[in-house]
Amino acid sequence: MSDAVQPTAAEVRAAADAVKTALDRHLAAVERRSGEDDEAVYEAFNELAAAAEAYDELLYDRYDEVTPFEIPGAEELPPYAGPEEPNALSVLIRRDYAVAEPQRLLAQAQRIEAADPDGEAAGTGASGTVHGALGLLFGEYEPDEIASRHKEFGLEEGDSTLWVTAAEEPAEPGEWLDVPFDGVDPQQVVCRFDVSAVFDDDADDGAEDDELDELDADLDEDEDLEPLDAER
Repeated sequence: MSDAVQPTAAEVRAAADAVKTALDRHLAAVERRSGEDDEAVYEAFNELAAAAEAYDELLYDRYDEVTPFEIPGAEELPPYAGPEEPNALSVLIRRDYAVAEPQRLLAQAQRIEAADPDGEAAGTGASGTVHGALGLLFGEYEPDEIASRHKEFGLEEGDSTLWVTAAEEPAEPGEWLDVPFDGVDPQQVVCRFDVSAVFDDDADDGAEDDELDELDADLDEDEDLEPLDAER
């Protein structure tokens, strides 16, 4: 880059100060967070990402140096081009899980079957297979409850995202059920919230492990829970 367009030392210093300010704001938002999808934390994260990116660019242009950190997820959506006063909206949610403890999942499915001996799954052996147990689990509990209790069900949380899109008119009943996530226009997205293990470092894993030990003890003591059949 030529000297004529290089940033000044003062501009680099100002960008560094902006990162410090954004760090303080992000920490304050995290300390005051009201839930997993707190909008203030999301906004503070994006501000921190933008400030860090600007500083990194100026630092490189002026001194040919880079920062030792990279903040993922800073890519912004295109400018909103949807209706100013939406008459309808769609909430698109994706949550990824890994089946970390199949035996725990199967045991929970057996509990569901035992609690409803006359239900549709009774006598089908659904609780004896992982895919059958997943069907029982998601048929019994709301997705939000599964998200809050995933370790209890033998699942390990992966990335998740939530998009709120706007529309002029609501969709006709049943018209998108076969392809629910096709054709999403990024310019119709009002807001989005992303959670990723890449930048989400939970500090309470130890406490959760203690809770799981207690759950294991409860499962062992449950008289209604039949032992798993090793041949299944």
